[in-house]
Amino acid sequence: MSHLKDKIIQSSLVLFSENGFHGVSVKDIVEYCDTSKGGFYHYFNSKDELLYVIHDLFISYVLNEANRAKKRQQRPMYQLHEILHSFVRVFDLYNEHISVFYQENKYLKAEYEEKIKSKRDQFKQIVIEVIEEGQKNGEIRKELPTIITGMSILGMVNWTYKWYKRDGDLSIDDIAEVYIDILFKGVLTDHAIEEYHQSTLHN
Repeated sequence: MSHLKDKIIQSSLVLFSENGFHGVSVKDIVEYCDTSKGGFYHYFNSKDELLYVIHDLFISYVLNEANRAKKRQQRPMYQLHEILHSFVRVFDLYNEHISVFYQENKYLKAEYEEKIKSKRDQFKQIVIEVIEEGQKNGEIRKELPTIITGMSILGMVNWTYKWYKRDGDLSIDDIAEVYIDILFKGVLTDHAIEEYHQSTLHN
């Protein structure tokens, strides 16, 4: 990402957070980051596209990391571990983006909403597929309804944006491990949880 594009995004995060999406004009953004309207429109067709890009940055991160986890790890429980870790980390890496998006997403145009929904659905499908594979190979409890399990995981982690503070007592990686511990004790079979704990002891 270019320096100016990043500067425009960071400036908009501050202004949208303080004044709301409709309380900020393109003129306000370019003045805040000391550029021109030409500089803005070189990277964004509109303020609406800028709001979309703010979301796309963090949903693309979790989707790309989930795909990498599936390629890096052969076993579902280790794939799920990596997916959860990167999913939780997004609330630190893109904290301001997520706060602004949830505050202002009602203003997102339908064309951008569809693009976001597509990536969210892809991420959700990866999580569900990993759970299904884990149930087939005996790592994840078969009696758990697959979709409810997946949606419970997504719902639990998604709520992090409501309470996470960078200056809190625990780091984002510590928080990720707490989530993983809670979830794995709930979804893994007895032999899988024992193996998982043995593997963490040796890391």
